Amino acid sequence: MWAIRRASPSFKKQVFTAGHSRICSATSEISSQCLKGYGDGFKKASNVISDRPLGFRGFRGITHGFLRLFTENRSFSSLAGTKSSGEEDSDSDDGFSELESSTEAIQEANKDVESVSEHELSEDDVDGEDVEAPRELELSDTETDVSKRKSPRKRVSSALYNAIVAAPALSVHKIMDKWVEEGNDVTRAEVAAAMLNLRKRRMYGRALQLSEWLESKKNLTFTDRDYASRVDLIAKVRGLQKAEDYIGMIPKSFRGEVIYRTLLANCVAECNLKKSEKIFNKMKDLELPLTCFACNQLLLLYKRTDKKKIADVLLLMEKENVKPSLFTYRTLIDAKGQCNDISGMEQIVETMKAEGIEPDINTKSILAKHYVSGGLNEKAENVLKEMEGGDIKENRWACRSLLPLYAALGKADEVGRIWQVCESNPRLDECVAAVEAWGKLHNIKEAEAVFDKMAAKWATLSSKHYSVLLRIYASHKMLSKGKDLVKRMSDSGCRIGPLTWDALVRLYVEAGEVEKADSILHKAAEQNRLRPMINSYLVIMEQYAKRGDVHNTEKMFHRMRQAGYVSRISQYQCLIRAYINAKAPCYGIAERMKADSVFPNKGLAHMLAQVDAFKKTAVSDLLD
Repeated sequence: MWAIRRASPSFKKQVFTAGHSRICSATSEISSQCLKGYGDGFKKASNVISDRPLGFRGFRGITHGFLRLFTENRSFSSLAGTKSSGEEDSDSDDGFSELESSTEAIQEANKDVESVSEHELSEDDVDGEDVEAPRELELSDTETDVSKRKSPRKRVSSALYNAIVAAPALSVHKIMDKWVEEGNDVTRAEVAAAMLNLRKRRMYGRALQLSEWLESKKNLTFTDRDYASRVDLIAKVRGLQKAEDYIGMIPKSFRGEVIYRTLLANCVAECNLKKSEKIFNKMKDLELPLTCFACNQLLLLYKRTDKKKIADVLLLMEKENVKPSLFTYRTLIDAKGQCNDISGMEQIVETMKAEGIEPDINTKSILAKHYVSGGLNEKAENVLKEMEGGDIKENRWACRSLLPLYAALGKADEVGRIWQVCESNPRLDECVAAVEAWGKLHNIKEAEAVFDKMAAKWATLSSKHYSVLLRIYASHKMLSKGKDLVKRMSDSGCRIGPLTWDALVRLYVEAGEVEKADSILHKAAEQNRLRPMINSYLVIMEQYAKRGDVHNTEKMFHRMRQAGYVSRISQYQCLIRAYINAKAPCYGIAERMKADSVFPNKGLAHMLAQVDAFKKTAVSDLLD
């Protein structure tokens, strides 16, 4: 039985001291090196949710040699089945194994790795059509360097998928019954292709119905991967509790690590700290293997909720001999960058290289992003030149990442140069990146020109693509153009969902029409089954808080709860700010936070003192 220990002060002093990097020569030392700075370095930035050490006892350690068995021919992904465009395995015929690269992009449906700041999207925060899966969560423990994927693969064709989407008024059960009556075979290859395409288009409800039909009719013998696919779909469509309940119905022999890792990834996607830790410890109690994937999920969770706990996970990985993956290092690099600990970020990169893992395009993008944020433009430019390689035309795959990064540096000439490489025959993701880049540079004319080119080449754009330009209009307070673009979306038959609602909310907020933004969000939430993005609530809530409008701030807080979002420290900070600006006491706020397992950091504690209805003052002492 194994137990993780909290890093003692003496241990922190020895291991976490900044500025004294050491390169590990033994694999068992990797985690210690990664820990450097994670105790004291994150104190200021962490939101302390709980100081209770996690009990990580009972896992069977996995040797590094065993993990290496999974590194061959596996691509990294994780949104149950929603890989990035061009990543699908066209000859995948082993059933639902599209889920093997599943649950990765649940949260961040944005173009870049964490461009939505601390408020990530959930899987249903995406509008639909062909949304590219971002890379945050993984179901497999390894990943393929994007630079090795020279050309995108085409979508897997599926007659079954076409039959399902062609009959929107019918339930999938009826469609499948008809499919069989017409003499069509239900093969694993056909089902896998249909599932893959349904997931790519975020049609999780239909994918779930397909899975239910297959199990009820017993056309295929379910494997653990098939059950994992079902768990993931239930979590997306019906919620985490229903997914957990379904696990109890799975035959015991199939309730292995892949089942629980799928549920864990969805818990992390929801930033549900309690549930994530509960599932992780459940895996421990069941004595399931401790994989790098499970540890990466906790790292991802704590990066967003409580960076001080990152040290605990790294200590566990070292103790249990779990070798860090590229994703592990990338998460640590991003966490350091978020805290503006540039030296700590660079130390992790050096350790990573010393272990023979070269930074891929995504890791380099994160490095460049944090260099820009830290004002280290020269270092950022050096990283971008590395990404370009010797010839940008040969490294065309890097253009999508380079465009917004050069824009962040304010380099309009470089953006123009990179776009020129793509312009004659652009790919969809390159167009989106170019629109975003020109928007950052406040060149609305060029952004519109690229968008028009994109609209002319692809007849049916999704709301994701419209939302990029809509956000640019919002940030430039161009309300009239924003309204015209939404009408154009509607006329084109484009589905309007959470991404569009969020852009509309921002459009009206930036124009100073907060009440109109509030009304739009309220109607969208009432009239649709998809829930709005958490950012949509927060941007309105923050405006009410600035005004000291306690009533409406509390209303937005409550509506977030109704939408199923777990209360986090950021929501409470905004709520308390409303009371401060209103110069009003906030009764019972500490008890509310405790009930939500949200414990104040130093900044929030200072804010709480300002709204304490029973605080002592010089006058109150005299009166007492």
